[in-house]
Amino acid sequence: MSRVRIALTVVVAVVLVAAALGGVAAWRGWFSEPSVSGAPDAQPASVSDVVTGLRAPWGLAFLPDGSALVTERDSARILSVRDNAARQVTVVDEAEPAGEGGLLGIAVAPAGDWVYVYYTAAGDNRIARFRPDQPDARTVVFSGIPKAGNHNGGRIAFGPDGMLYVGTGDAGDRDAAQDRGSLGGKILRLTPEGAPAPGNPFGASPVWSYGHRNVQGLAWDSSGAMFASEFGQNTYDELNRIEPGHNYGWPEAEGNSSDPAFTNPIATWRTADASPSGLAVGPDGKIWMACLRGERLYTINTDGSGAQALLRGEHGRLRHVAAAPDGSMWVLTSNYDGRGNPAPGDDRILRLT
Repeated sequence: MSRVRIALTVVVAVVLVAAALGGVAAWRGWFSEPSVSGAPDAQPASVSDVVTGLRAPWGLAFLPDGSALVTERDSARILSVRDNAARQVTVVDEAEPAGEGGLLGIAVAPAGDWVYVYYTAAGDNRIARFRPDQPDARTVVFSGIPKAGNHNGGRIAFGPDGMLYVGTGDAGDRDAAQDRGSLGGKILRLTPEGAPAPGNPFGASPVWSYGHRNVQGLAWDSSGAMFASEFGQNTYDELNRIEPGHNYGWPEAEGNSSDPAFTNPIATWRTADASPSGLAVGPDGKIWMACLRGERLYTINTDGSGAQALLRGEHGRLRHVAAAPDGSMWVLTSNYDGRGNPAPGDDRILRLT
């Protein structure tokens, strides 16, 4: 067989595989999609356990006194972590864990006077708040976020403007992400009291951005630029720079798109190399991104360049990363979430310097 015929045969085979993987979107991914899946490995100066013996920890936030609050998705417990020990603070009995739902994100108000939790209830996903010294006296401040067995979103965080930002998932309803009247597949911006924040791009709506599949991480750099990590479907996971009112394309686009109506990600990964979850901006000014299926921690510049992989395959699935008050980075493992392979001592909080 001539070299020309061999080359044609290979091209035809690739086209057939691309078609099987999803038609035009897969074809674009095979040939032109920028991806940082081949990021080189790097090593932190040190890695140590903060606490061990957790079960599917999901959210992490620090109080002004330096202690941390951690949520466990399936037990619905909130734990306080101080001096390398964890103790139960409360159980969010209103949460109904199932699939990817349960007790998810946690955030502390900038003044430290309120703690917010995102959880899956009987009929929806919702947000409640409580005083740090009264964890059993919770008040729901926002509700009606669509729930399902997966794609529940769940990350919450306060932005530099003092407003509460909420990452939601499409809850299995793909079209909801493009429907600005739905709370699914969005990033929401709320006042601390749970009302749509003033200055939102769509009037009295809580929607800040839309066209998302399942937002899992939220973070801001020192300039105030906002970033979000997002699960793709079969081809590309995304790291997005978030602008108010922008449409990030799901379900019409996964990864980059040539459609000017959609805002493209600043970086993408093959889903086997990422499945990104929590985000943080570290003291080095870089974005740190914890990955579940990819079992690694990426650091990446805020323009999407210079990605490096840490902890590749060393601690299993990684759910979240947060900057601690002492300048270290804390990482939650997620090997008891039903998809991991727990090792002795799992799940744990790791401290990286």
